[in-house]
Amino acid sequence: MPPHSPSLVPGPGPGPGARPRWFVPGDIDGLLGLGLDNLIQILLILGLCRGVLGYPDELVFGSILPATGISLAVGNLAYAVQAHRLARREQRDDRTALPYGINTVSLFAYVFLVMLPVKLTALDQGLGEAAAVRLSWEAGLMACLGSGLIEAGGAWWAHWLRRWLPRAALLSTLAGIALGYIALGFLLRTYAQPVVGLAVLAVILVTYYGRLRLPIPGGLLAVLVGIPLAWGSGLIRIDAASWSANASQVGLHLPALQLASLWEARSQLVPWLGVIVPMGLFNVLGSLQNIESAEAAGDAYPVKSSLLINGLGTIAAAALGSCFPTTLYIGHPAWKAMGARIGYSWLNGLLMGGLCLLGLFGLVGQLVPIEAGMAIVLYIGLVIAAQAFQATPRSHAPAVVLGLLPGLAGWGALLLKAGLRTGGAGSASQPFGPALLAPLQRADVWASGAFALEQGQIITAMLLAGMLVYVIERRFLAAALCAGLAAAAAWLGVIHAWRFTQADTVLQLGWGSGGSWALGYLLMALVFLAAALQREKTS
Repeated sequence: MPPHSPSLVPGPGPGPGARPRWFVPGDIDGLLGLGLDNLIQILLILGLCRGVLGYPDELVFGSILPATGISLAVGNLAYAVQAHRLARREQRDDRTALPYGINTVSLFAYVFLVMLPVKLTALDQGLGEAAAVRLSWEAGLMACLGSGLIEAGGAWWAHWLRRWLPRAALLSTLAGIALGYIALGFLLRTYAQPVVGLAVLAVILVTYYGRLRLPIPGGLLAVLVGIPLAWGSGLIRIDAASWSANASQVGLHLPALQLASLWEARSQLVPWLGVIVPMGLFNVLGSLQNIESAEAAGDAYPVKSSLLINGLGTIAAAALGSCFPTTLYIGHPAWKAMGARIGYSWLNGLLMGGLCLLGLFGLVGQLVPIEAGMAIVLYIGLVIAAQAFQATPRSHAPAVVLGLLPGLAGWGALLLKAGLRTGGAGSASQPFGPALLAPLQRADVWASGAFALEQGQIITAMLLAGMLVYVIERRFLAAALCAGLAAAAAWLGVIHAWRFTQADTVLQLGWGSGGSWALGYLLMALVFLAAALQREKTS
């Protein structure tokens, strides 16, 4: 999430021997920053669930948002208690709690790579809208639960994983998703609404990248600029019917345990492991890096408990009905420099949790459109993509670029299929099928390749980037092992193997279903083995 400029509000100096306080004035600035980040994420959940997935308000306001609110409240309170205990043990009053909220990348990945495909497939199979929505939601619950289990388990094995996995393989994988599904998506939306979008983008650029000194966080200023522009340009139009519909959701919504739904969704686990496992690994390693960042800023939190809180927050979200994992946010040193300590964390949890439980975000979403804050999300995409280059050795840059491509191909496939549906394909009279491919290939649009890269794109990106890292380092046997793993995954249909449904392309699991891709990867492995032998001869 976006860190705020450390120069905005000077924080108090260290206070050894002082008693820790649950609230200090600097927590107001921290709350504005962290609360704004969480607000944008929840508005995205509301917009994507209603607009892209077509979920009814009963599900969104009755289960998803209340569960999201509980996960935010519990996690933020836990990290506040953790910070207070550390401060009390060390007899200091300058400890800053770890920032925590909804995971942006997982939010987009699970909506577009799990929940939307499940719904479209269910509709293709003749199921009604209600049944398709339920299957889609249950798949999201299972994906969220799987991510939480991986995050919680990472408390014990994160250090080992970090030593084994090339950083370029992981960061470039998420950078591809960030560029396609987040940055490019919101850049298009910015230019579709340029009066609001470009002005807000300029504010974000000068405050986050230009480090302009301001009395309020840049993200808050961007929203304050965007709201009147949205009103003035006619982007916000509140009609009585929509206001009444959102107002009718105001009231106490207590989430219920969704254990039965999770049990019904158990069959959804295996088909989506190609998304769940890499996303879970990314969350673990990202949280580990944020803990290390906090330690570099002077707050040495225990790795095990910090990761465990994060994982349990995500598990709680899934168990209560939310499909969206939580995570530790980047920017701890910036919040610390702003003067935020412990209060900004628990205040954020209570505020966001309360708004979710009371069903108020429907009204908030009408008054604060996504366009007023979407530059913040675009900035997040830029940060994630830039980090893939900045946090890896310069010699690994080609591997980072290679790892970006499957995510961009997956996003391109999503746009292509949306265009085909808009043109009338995907109906009962004109279903998706091989006849679509020939005219696209004549136009130099190799849709079959995009559809192949779309399936298991996260695993593909990790393996390709890791492969090239090992080649660059002349570790040809390790590169051959990556190619062998890719061949096995393709043979089982975990990556690349796809088939047409009426209005979509979906993963085709099964023994030998990705045979041609498996053969290609095996040939790659042979080339790498030959290179290893040649290196032995010439060394």
